[in-house]
Amino acid sequence: MKQSDPTDLSLALAASTFAALGSEQRLSVLRRLVRAGPDGLTIGELGQRTGVTGSTLTHHMKILTQAGLVTQTRQGRQIICAAVAYDELKALSQFLLRECCADADTCDKGHDHD
Repeated sequence: MKQSDPTDLSLALAASTFAALGSEQRLSVLRRLVRAGPDGLTIGELGQRTGVTGSTLTHHMKILTQAGLVTQTRQGRQIICAAVAYDELKALSQFLLRECCADADTCDKGHDHD
């Protein structure tokens, strides 16, 4: 989800990022990396914690990396995976809510969008 201003998300960019997240396994991988924080997890730990291993995990990490949501870096003999697009993920959720109730006659203002 590469962009210059996370507050200005285009429909095409949002669609491509949602497509990258359009798999239960990829979403699980990303959620686990978000939970791990900026230090990330080794590829082995990530596989153990998500139940996604081997070539399947490699495939999902490639898609998430291409979308700009995660990184993979080598540290010695280990590959460290980390979520990196926190601002972009926030912008993605705000994209969905930006025009909440814009065409509605009434709106439950009790829901929070921030």
